[in-house]
Amino acid sequence: MDYRKKLIVKPGSKVRLKDFDPAWHGKHENEKEAAEDMVKHLARITKQQRLLYGEKRHSLLVVLQGIDAAGKDGVCWHVLHAMNPQGVDVTGFKQPTPEEHDHDFLWRVHPHAPGLGRIAVFNRSHYEDVLVVRAHKLVPKSVWSTRYDRINEFERLLHENGTTIVKFFLLITPEEQLKRFGERLDDPMRQWKISNSDYSERALWDDYTRAYEAMLENCSTEHAPWYVIPSNNKWFRNLAASQIIAATLEDFHMKLPAPTVDLAKIRAEYHATAVDPANPEKAAKVQNDKGRNDKDKGDGKENDKGKGKSKSKSS
Repeated sequence: MDYRKKLIVKPGSKVRLKDFDPAWHGKHENEKEAAEDMVKHLARITKQQRLLYGEKRHSLLVVLQGIDAAGKDGVCWHVLHAMNPQGVDVTGFKQPTPEEHDHDFLWRVHPHAPGLGRIAVFNRSHYEDVLVVRAHKLVPKSVWSTRYDRINEFERLLHENGTTIVKFFLLITPEEQLKRFGERLDDPMRQWKISNSDYSERALWDDYTRAYEAMLENCSTEHAPWYVIPSNNKWFRNLAASQIIAATLEDFHMKLPAPTVDLAKIRAEYHATAVDPANPEKAAKVQNDKGRNDKDKGDGKENDKGKGKSKSKSS
């Protein structure tokens, strides 16, 4: 099943999150059944990222949004580990700093857009400025409602300069969120993530739902589509995200650039003269032959110089 077709929010469509099933898991019944496909998708991502990094003609931006505990960090852990960290940048956009607050809302975002050959992941993103500010009424509607157009223009600019954008909205139920909060309470390795706001924000669930629906309706475009990822099952969330990322990268039809050096010359000058532990006599012979060739070339140059001197004297 192509999850890009199944989970995409079609541009211009009306979105009601109640129409999506957060527990949907496709053809697989459990994580064990999905394991083989997951391994294949991660291998595809590894291969494609190497091509992306080498070819340096495209870039990819992955946007992760969702309510607290929806699994944004989980996608980073379980999907991004297929990538070479050297070519990936992960940025989280939380409450603006005083300096960021003094600028337009996209000022802090643009510097983190990926350059050619790279992948950038926004773990929370520029969409916070049409989500949190709306749910908490931090700015009036006249301000946040104009930001959808600004966001679309920003993403089109990135697209026109070689960046492909995929955006994942991770959908869970209030019951699943509370269950995950409870698991954090019982897990010493994750207790540090707990905050009072995790629980207080639950009172704004309906406000956030309306904000998410407006975000999906207004900002799913041909050049930067949103995908609603059912995320009650963590394993399916990771499976769907990995398949979509792999397929998106493969659509670039990338290939590695041609070598910039003479490979035959490199082999002859360096590798042919290296000592082969299995055949040191052959390596020594190659080295001696190269030495004699170099000497012959040197003698030839000396002879040419001598001939030149003789001509000068006779003249």
